[in-house]
Amino acid sequence: MLQTNPEAPVEQVYELDERETKARRRTLDMQLLRRYKTSGDPAVKRELVERLMPLARSLAFRYRGGSEPLDDLVQVASLGLVKAIDGFDPDHGRPFPSYAVPTILGEIRRHFRDHVWDVHLPRGLQERTLSVRDAIEDLGDTLGRAPTVVQVAERLDISEEEVLEAMQAGEARKTLSLDAPVGSDDVAPMPLVETVGRGESGFDSVDAQLAVTHAGLDERELSILRMRFGQDMTQSEIGHELGVSQMQISRLMRRALRKLLEAVQDEEPAPASSARVPLAA
Repeated sequence: MLQTNPEAPVEQVYELDERETKARRRTLDMQLLRRYKTSGDPAVKRELVERLMPLARSLAFRYRGGSEPLDDLVQVASLGLVKAIDGFDPDHGRPFPSYAVPTILGEIRRHFRDHVWDVHLPRGLQERTLSVRDAIEDLGDTLGRAPTVVQVAERLDISEEEVLEAMQAGEARKTLSLDAPVGSDDVAPMPLVETVGRGESGFDSVDAQLAVTHAGLDERELSILRMRFGQDMTQSEIGHELGVSQMQISRLMRRALRKLLEAVQDEEPAPASSARVPLAA
């Protein structure tokens, strides 16, 4: 038993009492674990679950704030605690928490993997996503601020790209229905689907027209391209329409397409690697 100094400050005495209480609690927990390992008595098991439940609850609290109710997470953590009590061997000489924490966290992660993800992801990516989340929280507590991607990668011994991929994959647990109402105080709510942008085919038409204009195609070349790609006619049908052979149509089409390609390439911006830095005036 720890000895306290009667003349010590109250805070110091309280700290010593707290240490003694924790030490005695760990000793009693280990005694109960040994008794349960030997006898398998359900009453001893119930007492262990009640005594060790704060450990399971604290691990469940790590994942609060998401889409999963906290009560469900605590229940899953409790199941992990029961499995840890059943599987723990006191004769191995290691503390119970060092065995129970990975067991409980594994049960919580399995729950997320099997029941929470709205979008199916490979199992390895799901596991890495949860590991990254744990590392971010642990490092945040240690550093007093949000960790960098580099720090998370070093903690987990993975690449920065894998960390970023896992962080992005974590969004798969928070999908939103397209029918969900969106709006503000000044705007009446509307379904989310009505705010999603759509592709505008008119821009493609403008680009195509500009390319044709700059390509310098003659009327016959324009007619051939229009019949081939606009009316879906074969080269034989185009040749019959224009009174020329299929071989001539093929040659004229290749020439017209080459003109179009050159016109488009001439309008493309120069690659960044070849751009020059302007000189100072």
